Amino acid sequence: MDRIRITGGNRLNGTIPISGAKNAALPLMIASLLTEQTLTLENLPNLADVALLKRILGNHGVDYTVSGKRAGVVRQAGETVGLTARAIVDTTAPYDLVSRMRASFWVLGPLVARMGEARVSLPGGCAIGTRPVDYFLLAMEALGADIQLDSGYVVAAAPRGLRGNRIAFPGVSVGATHTALMAASLARGETLIENAAREPEVVDLANCLIKMGARIEGAGTTQISIQGVDRLNGAIHSVLPDRIETGTYAMAVAATGGDVLLSGAQPDLLQSAFDVITSAGAEVEQTNEGIRVRRNGAALAPVDVETAPFPGFPTDLQAQLMALMTRADGVSHITETIFENRFMHVQELARLGADIQLDGQKATVTGVGTLKGAPVMATDLRASVSLIIAGLMAEGDTIVNRVYHLDRGFERLEQKLSACGAQIDRLSD
Repeated sequence: MDRIRITGGNRLNGTIPISGAKNAALPLMIASLLTEQTLTLENLPNLADVALLKRILGNHGVDYTVSGKRAGVVRQAGETVGLTARAIVDTTAPYDLVSRMRASFWVLGPLVARMGEARVSLPGGCAIGTRPVDYFLLAMEALGADIQLDSGYVVAAAPRGLRGNRIAFPGVSVGATHTALMAASLARGETLIENAAREPEVVDLANCLIKMGARIEGAGTTQISIQGVDRLNGAIHSVLPDRIETGTYAMAVAATGGDVLLSGAQPDLLQSAFDVITSAGAEVEQTNEGIRVRRNGAALAPVDVETAPFPGFPTDLQAQLMALMTRADGVSHITETIFENRFMHVQELARLGADIQLDGQKATVTGVGTLKGAPVMATDLRASVSLIIAGLMAEGDTIVNRVYHLDRGFERLEQKLSACGAQIDRLSD
């Protein structure tokens, strides 16, 4: 099993290209199930989750082709992939695949919308809380699907097709909003989604569906209206840049000091996080090429942050911020409001010398003068990269184990960081 070794203490200087967003790429790939024509996605990141979803979609009959890929060439931009679901050959999404990645559960909406039925295993994914599928099922039932649970599977049927309706989510769910958007695009009549997620990845999916012929208004607000159409066509769509990768590298620069251009990054996708990073003592500047992040000599200031749905501070950057605050000059408070079990990185940061106290969903981080390298264990995707940031700040060597979590969401992380001066390499047993 691969490990990553980091020798801390180096400043970061240079350019880091930002990849396509994993959290946008996955629903966009799933949207290919909605049409028999080819959906071409540009800037698709090369990630373990993307590769797994290709397998899952292939199980349903989706063919994919990769354009512009030559042997021996290291890509600086994502792949261009054509996804064609000319015929759906299987409406079952099996446990052995779905249990490995939670987002694959989202095939439920397109399969029922196009085929009138689906049998989808209950999901797996990172162990960061229960994250129930109630909202997904609420949306599908509102659209007229009959839902049954059978031996760990959701069995959905709408033999006469889905019907537009009002979907009122009790809370904000990005995944359920994705699913409702896709399903409602082929439902008869109008659908109104209330308390919809506002995340940029939802807007990206809506924009792609509109290119495919869907009639959608209000994406990016809490109320989205969809007028169903009989069929969708193919389209060409570029995956938006990854705001979580952007925020992660911005925090890495704030942690180590230095000057890095995050090329291709879009500041409007992550303003709340940049406000926090600026408060902590880094400089953030928008340029024609992306976003420039600098910290030269200034001490890190403590911050108080509460995670929230977009446009608030993202839960997917909570672990990275906590790593940054371990070296702040003072006491920080970080409250997690989205997932109930997303502090598993705390005990691993403590192995490096961090001073963190937990009280329910609130972490109190008292900055320390020095972190010391140590072997640590990644527990989930975002926790793994928080340990990378901590290792970049620590004295000596940090060995991060279970880096398969990291490979799910960060493309060429070691190469991107080492190109900017980090001493980081992958160890293969």
